[in-house]
Amino acid sequence: MLGEVAQVYRASKKRRDINWFTEWLCRPPAALFVYAIRNTRITPNQVTFLSAALCAAACGVWLAWPGWTGAVAGALVFELSFVLDCADGQLARLRGTASVLGHLLDFLMDEVKAFLVFGTVAIRLWIGSGDAVYLLCGVAGLVALASGIAMTSFTRRPEYGAKPPTADGQPHQPVSRAGALGRALGAFEWLARFVVHYPQYIWLCALVDRLDVYLWAYGAVNALYAGYVSLGLVLRLGRGA
Repeated sequence: MLGEVAQVYRASKKRRDINWFTEWLCRPPAALFVYAIRNTRITPNQVTFLSAALCAAACGVWLAWPGWTGAVAGALVFELSFVLDCADGQLARLRGTASVLGHLLDFLMDEVKAFLVFGTVAIRLWIGSGDAVYLLCGVAGLVALASGIAMTSFTRRPEYGAKPPTADGQPHQPVSRAGALGRALGAFEWLARFVVHYPQYIWLCALVDRLDVYLWAYGAVNALYAGYVSLGLVLRLGRGA
C-alpha cells in the first residue's frame, strides 16, 4: 500500500511546488487521501469545497474555544484543510482532469479562507482581551487583503499582459536581481510569501498561544503588498489614456 501511495504522490504532485512545507509536509498525507478516494465519484472540486468547510470549522473552534487548547485545536483543523487544499489538485492531476476553471475555483476558495481566518483571529483576540485595537487591525487588514486580491486578479488578466493561466495555475515567477540590494529584496519577498501563504506557520503561533503574531505579520504584509501593487498600477496606467 505504501508503495502505491508513493506512486500517487509522484504522479500527482506539481512539477514545481511553491515551497518545501507544501511539497514535503502537506502533499504526502494529501497523497494518502487521494489514494483512498481515487476510484470513487468524489471530484476535485468537491475536495476544494471540503477544504473550505474545514477552514470554516477551524474558525468556529477558534471563536468557541478560548485558551491555548482552543488555539491549538483550531490550528490542527486548519492545517487539515491545507492538506485537502493540496489534495484537490493532486486528484485532478492523477485523473488527468486538471483545468483552468478548477485552478480559478481553488484560488477563489483560498481567498475566501484567508478572509475567514484573518477576521476570526481578530475577533478571537478582541474577545480574549477586550482591546478594540484588534478589531481595528482586523478591519484594516481585511481592507488591505481585499484590495490586494482584487488587484492581483486584475494584473493576472491577459488584457494587462499576463500569461494565461494553465491547469497548474499561475505560479510565482521570481525576478532575478543582481547585487546586495537585489538579494536583500529577493529575501524580503521570500519572507513575505512565507507569511501570506495559507499561512502554513499559524500552528506555530497557536502552539505558543500567540495568534496575535500571525495577525500583525499577515496584516502588515498584505498592507505592503496592496501599496506595492497600487503603485505599480498608477505608474503603468496613470499616464495612459
